[in-house]
Amino acid sequence: MKKPTTVTVVIGAGSIGLAIARRVSAGRHVVLADLRQENADAAARVLLDGGFEVTAAVVDVASRESVQALVQLASALGEITGVIHAAGVSPSQAPVATILRVDLYGTALVLELFGDVIAEGGTGIVIASQSGHRLPALTPEQNTALATTPVEELLALPMLEANKLTDPLHAYQLSKRGNSLRVMAEAVRWGKRGARVNTISPGIIFTPLARDELSGPRGEGYRRMIALSAAGRGGTPDEVAAVAALLMGPEGTFITGSDFLMDGGVTAAYWYGDLAAG
Repeated sequence: MKKPTTVTVVIGAGSIGLAIARRVSAGRHVVLADLRQENADAAARVLLDGGFEVTAAVVDVASRESVQALVQLASALGEITGVIHAAGVSPSQAPVATILRVDLYGTALVLELFGDVIAEGGTGIVIASQSGHRLPALTPEQNTALATTPVEELLALPMLEANKLTDPLHAYQLSKRGNSLRVMAEAVRWGKRGARVNTISPGIIFTPLARDELSGPRGEGYRRMIALSAAGRGGTPDEVAAVAALLMGPEGTFITGSDFLMDGGVTAAYWYGDLAAG
């Protein structure tokens, strides 16, 4: 009897999503989705050459209709046993409204819709950011709002009003803090289906997005972060994939609703080290 098809969905065809997919998707059908068809196709060719069965797709995570179409496509192929959400925009790439719509709303939407269909024993990973760890503590009410507000009401939260949130970096930090809080809350719902979901908050990982940041207006600050961190270097997508493989694999079955900061010690230096002074 033919073994049932299991599916890993990768949202965001960048270096990190691709690295994780390679680590956790052997024997599964990979649905690789990106905002741009050419990006999805290029990443799919890499996986195909590596021996994976792949379907490329287009998705706009800021659109409920688009994410729902991706859910339907993946569900038609088999049981969805893995979700890797690595799509997003950075402060150097987009204005406040776009960051909130893609990074905050889009993540909440992916968690909701895939949480409705994730298979028993399935796992999810959301790529957040070290930036979420550089905000001062929010109030308990703000934490709860970011974690549990219905998706379609999320962008209407008072703390996200345009006159209060004008800096793209602050919007990005709030979005990434919101991602880890949302995953914690969603882990409860996913758990009722026998599934798990966690967040990874990488530091400066050498990807095209990181190169945009390093060459952008905040580049000097990012280079200083690397120089003054304990590791003294940036990270690689494969290092993020190693953590994801633990979380999504058999050795991670006691881990859900958690956020894993991996930034080479940048956040430690920001709060308690040489970065604290500047």
